[in-house]
Amino acid sequence: MQRLERLRSNIQKCYLGNQQAIDKLIICLLARGHMLIEDVPGVGKTMLATALARSLDCTMARLQMTPDMLPSDVLGVTVWDQREGEFIFKPGPVFTNILLADEVNRTTPRTQSALLEAMNEAQVSIDGHTRKLLEPFIVIATQNPFEFEGTYFLPESQLDRFLMRISLGYPSPQDESRILTLDPSRNALGDLRPVLTAEELVKLQKQVQALKIDQALVDYMVQIANATRRDEQIQTGVSPRGALALMHTAKATAMINGRDYVIPEDITRNVIPVFAHRVIPKSYSHDGDGTVASRIMQRLLETVPSPA
Repeated sequence: MQRLERLRSNIQKCYLGNQQAIDKLIICLLARGHMLIEDVPGVGKTMLATALARSLDCTMARLQMTPDMLPSDVLGVTVWDQREGEFIFKPGPVFTNILLADEVNRTTPRTQSALLEAMNEAQVSIDGHTRKLLEPFIVIATQNPFEFEGTYFLPESQLDRFLMRISLGYPSPQDESRILTLDPSRNALGDLRPVLTAEELVKLQKQVQALKIDQALVDYMVQIANATRRDEQIQTGVSPRGALALMHTAKATAMINGRDYVIPEDITRNVIPVFAHRVIPKSYSHDGDGTVASRIMQRLLETVPSPA
């Protein structure tokens, strides 16, 4: 679609690294999901997230997650207004369309949990009141590898709220040469302009939701999910919410490839970014060793027969 191609091209003006990561982020956006980008510092995690946010005519807020951050710094706080003689609510950064949570695993689990309800139900409960968030709402979080100093583990319940987890990797020598020549963080990023409105995005999200999928492909996704629950190397398999996430990403993948129907490749290319952070291998240390889960998922994909 032309609108999605404009969005991709706009992001490419600033982010010059892994081009597949751009498509994954757009897929996550269309599927109404949240994205976790994990890698070492300096490979463009925040640049990619910021480029997407600035390409959309939506409100945006950025949180630099730190160990001293409190839940109220994310959600907001109720304060006494002496002039009005009543308590008023001061909304926090979560009341936005695009929330960039930078280095999310540097803040404490207590503050991380402040995002759980927002990410799952697009609402927050504060002082006994439930407050709806804006539409669309997406969290794009970055995190450093768990071995790094000053990081906290993301609980499994928090990881499950992310539709996808991806890693960018180091750029190729050609891409790194372009980065050094163009220095996009100091030049192109400041000139980036929106190419998609909030209304257009919501419309595209509804179109993705309405896409039909053949029953044989639904059964294929169920078989992959069941395989994670029976595998001898996996302690905890994928939940039905994970299977739903795979279906949503498959539909969004079909849309960005200009199709109104899903094919098996739309499923297989999303299994690892959607499932790997949701399974717990028996050789379990924590989610930081995503390589183990990715290898297991790749092996399962080779054992579950794909429909013709």
